[in-house]
Amino acid sequence: MPDTDCCVVGAGPAGVMLAYLLARQGVRVTLFEAHDDFDREFRGDTLHPSTLELMDQLDLADELLQLPHHKLEQAVLETTEGRVVAAEFRGLRTKFPYIALMPQARFLEFMVGQADKFDHFELRMGANVRSLVREQDRVVGVSFQDEHGEQTMSAPLVVACDGRFSRLRKQSGLELKKTAPPMDVLWFRLPHGDQPTSTTLMGRIHRGRMSIVLPRKDHDQVGYVILKGSFRAVRDEGLEKFRQRLLELSPAFGDRVQAIQAWSQITPLSVESSRLKRWYLPGLLLIGDAAHVMSPVGGVGINYAIQDAVAASNLLGAKLLQGAPPVADLRAVQRRRELPTRIIQAFQAAIQRRVIGMALSVDQAFRLPWVFKLPLLRQLPARLIAFGFRRERIES
Repeated sequence: MPDTDCCVVGAGPAGVMLAYLLARQGVRVTLFEAHDDFDREFRGDTLHPSTLELMDQLDLADELLQLPHHKLEQAVLETTEGRVVAAEFRGLRTKFPYIALMPQARFLEFMVGQADKFDHFELRMGANVRSLVREQDRVVGVSFQDEHGEQTMSAPLVVACDGRFSRLRKQSGLELKKTAPPMDVLWFRLPHGDQPTSTTLMGRIHRGRMSIVLPRKDHDQVGYVILKGSFRAVRDEGLEKFRQRLLELSPAFGDRVQAIQAWSQITPLSVESSRLKRWYLPGLLLIGDAAHVMSPVGGVGINYAIQDAVAASNLLGAKLLQGAPPVADLRAVQRRRELPTRIIQAFQAAIQRRVIGMALSVDQAFRLPWVFKLPLLRQLPARLIAFGFRRERIES
């Protein structure tokens, strides 16, 4: 008899949601997390209406929203052509017409706490999964390192949720198709100062530069968009020049830019977009960022990872109670989630090419795409960001 019914590797949004849903169905599930806690810096912490609706279906939304969070109700783009509402969430037909900005660590702790109520759930913190265990052509478990040393755990299914730099993906040998978006992003925080907390995501484009400001309760999270691979050149110019460029782009930052006193306060994100051609091997399934890395456009990565987890639970939960799910069932998970992934990545690529690529160009004047100028079409980006394509529902 295997040690557990399912090893879930990586306690990010996909991993904790899948572990919770499987344990809820009576599946013995072990969740591995390499770190000892969740108290570290996460860039992605947006919970979209699609995720909040799933939490509501589980009767967990009200309790979740008692945790500190901030509501984002619209996205506005400011250019030399004027100011336009790029996405309006308040008009969406949902109980949650907004994006909830909540520290990802708090969301993960909340979900682990809920999963821990089930006898079939086990969490291994500080357990670093090093490799897949194979028998002939099938994955049958994992090898991991924890405080007790090197150990193995057997399972009829291993689900890799270990993120964009997935170790298990590399070991699987599965082929990853990559694209290279034309930008990277420098993330940093600015204090609110005397300004009230906004409910608007603000994008600004001016003279070949672009920034995005996400308002939080106690600070603004700023993304300064740069050309792909140009961080070293930006850094070589020095912090004073960087602060000057920020003020040229957005004079409203004012004296707040003086809060940036060291490059260590700035986190460069190498933007990538990719997806696996095949998400599975016998005994192994990859979901979330391990299967498809999203660009930051729309902030949809967490929510697509959670949708993957719901689909996997719906399709595999009952099968895991009977033993090892056949490859056809793993293929069904990919078939369910691959088209939504392709669609959102195509949407992101279009925004990167038509908006961000042009915004960073110093050789041509920026022209706002026509889709943002027609009020009747503004709900399309909002709906795609809020719900994605093909919303999942929990079936059991």
